[in-house]
Amino acid sequence: MSAETSLAVGLLTILVAYLLGAIPFSYLLVRLVRGIDLRTRGSGNPGATNALRVGGRMVGLVTLLLDIGKGLAAVWIARQLNVAPAFLGTAAVAVVIGHIVSVFLRWRGGKGVAAAAGAMVALAPLPMLFCLAAFAAVVAATRYVALGSMAAAILFAPLVFLCGRMGWTEPAPLWLLISGGTIGLLIVVRHSSNLARLGAGTEVKLGESVPQRDGSSQDRLSSIIREEKR
Repeated sequence: MSAETSLAVGLLTILVAYLLGAIPFSYLLVRLVRGIDLRTRGSGNPGATNALRVGGRMVGLVTLLLDIGKGLAAVWIARQLNVAPAFLGTAAVAVVIGHIVSVFLRWRGGKGVAAAAGAMVALAPLPMLFCLAAFAAVVAATRYVALGSMAAAILFAPLVFLCGRMGWTEPAPLWLLISGGTIGLLIVVRHSSNLARLGAGTEVKLGESVPQRDGSSQDRLSSIIREEKR
């Protein structure tokens, strides 16, 4: 394969990864099952957690699996096309960006956590297993999904490095550390509104619904939706 062809295939892989990530499964499923716009209910965020709150357990679960599948598929396609490592890592980042900034939702989207999880597990399964354990521990202790998601995302790149140093995996290449670190940064930045609410003590816990019945609760709902759409 010539250098020009390799470049073209690599760029195409990144584009495909972005478009995969941009598919708004949460929005589509809630619209199909409940007939409503997910962006106007709950937190207003078109992601798996809000799909769970608004659409119910089955909708939330299917959304989660499909969003994870986007990340897995993006990395799998890149590997099947045998692209250079830099393009592989960039495709993993692109699928997360697609979920966060979706062309199909007028450049808005979810938090990217499930898509990131799929990409990360495809890139480095063992470190991602530790990240999932960290996620579960944080959520079990606090009931804050956002806090667990950020913890897992931040830990991925360091755990990739650590597993390589311990000999549990192959030594971590630089492209993988950069890709993992970039994804972690994207997840944290996308959760900036959650960090603000955590600091203010107004973040919604797992299992809670956003109250909407009285005036003060409606103000809170409107505030959360505005923050999520920034």
